[in-house]
Amino acid sequence: MRVLLTGHQGYLGTVMAPVLTAAGHEVVGLDAGLFADCVLGPTPADPQGHRVDLRDVTADHVAGVDAVIHLAALSNDPLGSLAPELTYDINHHASVRLARLARDAGVRRFLYASTCSVYGAAGDPDLSNLVGEDAPLRPVTPYAESKVRVEDDLHALADGDFTPVFMRNATAFGYSPRLRADIVLNNLVGHALLSGEVLVLSDGTPWRPLVHAADIARAFTAALTAPREAVHDRAFNIGSEINNVTVAEIAEQVAEAVSGAKVVITGENGADPRSYRVDFSRFRAAIPGFDCEWTVKRGALELADAYREFGLTREDFERRFTRLAVLRAASEAGTVDDTLRWRR
Repeated sequence: MRVLLTGHQGYLGTVMAPVLTAAGHEVVGLDAGLFADCVLGPTPADPQGHRVDLRDVTADHVAGVDAVIHLAALSNDPLGSLAPELTYDINHHASVRLARLARDAGVRRFLYASTCSVYGAAGDPDLSNLVGEDAPLRPVTPYAESKVRVEDDLHALADGDFTPVFMRNATAFGYSPRLRADIVLNNLVGHALLSGEVLVLSDGTPWRPLVHAADIARAFTAALTAPREAVHDRAFNIGSEINNVTVAEIAEQVAEAVSGAKVVITGENGADPRSYRVDFSRFRAAIPGFDCEWTVKRGALELADAYREFGLTREDFERRFTRLAVLRAASEAGTVDDTLRWRR
């Protein structure tokens, strides 16, 4: 199958591309390249691809493609709050435009990287009922809101020839050659190694569902060739119930993985309204035999080993591998304009 993978030079795409290739697919990448240099360790071998802004995609980019896996987005809540108009322009409008172009070009399957953040403030997290795909959507950030809007618009495009699938990923973690340090587990492990403290700025009580980048890659690869009737126009939570954990529990796991580190919960940011425990059983039912392989503890150990092996520095941790810092630096250097497009 010839697969267009958007965001192939991002945190998740860099992990997913070789998994798709190993499964026998021909992968064509599409990425603006804003984070292509955010590399920790050996430079990854990218598939052949297009260097193009998602807003500038044309019919030529989807010609001859059997399926699209759409990861590309401004995937950062602080960035989304800072520039919500760009978040909606890129994450919502450009994504739906890509889907329309794909459908018109005869693409039959469109896997969309949504998020469990669409559940937002999901009510009392101590209730025994986990949040399933049919639960009310209560996004609390522009990033999550943009994902809800895309799901709604893709649902309207679904027909007998075009199958959108909404993959609501839990919060990602784990090593990728193109690292992100601004997601919770990756961030806490970095702080632990660099400072000796597992620094938690919230009160530690919010629940978070987590999933390793490699398990996300496996899930998308499975959904790509699943029977149409199993996935057509359906939403799936991607993750594992064992990785429904509080932020304080994540911190404790990090402290166990990084010898000598101590947990420091400041509470300075107060209670986070985004708190939810998620049910992941629908995807396992649709894809018999699939289950996530990575636990939070194993991921913390993997990250600590990679950070040590590849010499993570505080400068890199705070600037090169933090999305908002990378974009601010590019803007200050004049390499991107106010719309986050490359200056020519």
